[in-house]
Amino acid sequence: MTPAARLSAAIELIQTIDKERVPAAKALKEWGTAHRYAGSGDRAGISGLIWDVLRRRSSSAWIMDDDAPRARVLGMLRLERGLETDAIAQLCDGSRFAPLPLTDSERAALTSRSLDGAPAPIAGDYPEWLDRHLAEMFGEDRVAEAVAMASRAPLDLRVNTLKAKREKVLASTAHLGTMPTTFSPIGLRIELAADARNPGIHSEQDFIKGLIEVQDEGSQLAALLSAAQPGEQVIDLCAGAGGKTLALAAIMQGKGRLIATDRDKRQLAPIYERLSRAGVHNCEVRAPKGEGDALGGIRESADLVLIDAPCTGTGTWRRNPDAKWRMRPGALELRLKDQIEVLDRAKTLVKPGGRIAYVTCSVLRAENADQVRAFVARHPDFAPVPPSQVVAALWDKADDFAAATLQSAEGLLMTPRRTGTDGFFVSVLKRQKG
Repeated sequence: MTPAARLSAAIELIQTIDKERVPAAKALKEWGTAHRYAGSGDRAGISGLIWDVLRRRSSSAWIMDDDAPRARVLGMLRLERGLETDAIAQLCDGSRFAPLPLTDSERAALTSRSLDGAPAPIAGDYPEWLDRHLAEMFGEDRVAEAVAMASRAPLDLRVNTLKAKREKVLASTAHLGTMPTTFSPIGLRIELAADARNPGIHSEQDFIKGLIEVQDEGSQLAALLSAAQPGEQVIDLCAGAGGKTLALAAIMQGKGRLIATDRDKRQLAPIYERLSRAGVHNCEVRAPKGEGDALGGIRESADLVLIDAPCTGTGTWRRNPDAKWRMRPGALELRLKDQIEVLDRAKTLVKPGGRIAYVTCSVLRAENADQVRAFVARHPDFAPVPPSQVVAALWDKADDFAAATLQSAEGLLMTPRRTGTDGFFVSVLKRQKG
């Protein structure tokens, strides 16, 4: 397919997503099934266009003064891809499979309009109802933070230190363009172009042998900040597919007792094969059975309980821009209730002197610092460990990392703008002895 034909397909797909209110991933999959002639490169190129339109949904409509699918695609080419008006016109020449030529009003908008004076939700490309929450967290910096959250994410890998050192894996994955992550001492990063094909990590020998896992650098750092130690009893309370469970096992050097569980046993399905591939032997997976407690018998004995809390996922917008436009205010209220429940459950598992590592992939204060303050008010035998102590001496770039984060008495926040990671909040809560 020509670039112009890909552009036409993107306009068609945005129309489908708008009209049928389907997730972008579903629409892309169905389009690929119906258009078998499109090669993998074509599908990747069209996917890149769709995700970029979703990243720039509001701002593109603003500069075009038009919210129609075609207008948003054209506006994205100007804002996200940086194309000049003449270059966009060459793609829209009306030839076979190409979009219709630019109208006079489209050309004028592409040439003269900008985001100067645009309201914060428009310039930052996020739903208007979230403006209060982002202003509460970032103040006047919220547009800059939101723009970074709307940027394209790299592909990050975590080296499984149970099996290999980063230097070895860096050499064996050089053909993928890997480079060391900025802060995580166990991470590798692959920068991807807008229309890049998936590098097929799951087919790489290093993946098959369990030397690497796909995991955002921020998620790696969150696991490191929990400071799990070899020989401890550690519970991953919201383990899901096991990304942080695997990281914890490596941090513990395979020593001690690691328990992975989740309220939804379906989420645990992938963890068994992943643990086997990674060579983890000290992890017990406890899936719930009926109404029984999967952690029955465990009370006030854990050194560490990691909570990868259910949250709105605002910190992962750059990987899933579709999600922010589908998010509704009610979703936040539900997540806040879920977080209270899981925090109070964790409290019963931690021994005196033990700790809870509370982690969200959200940048909203309501899910982060406010939630921690409310927990401490309910359970005054717990207190947040100062972020400076949490970060100190964990790795050689701890000072640089600490300076990049947003810190409060309750914890620290990573953001795409500040740390180049997904948005993650981490709070370590220590229980008093006696």
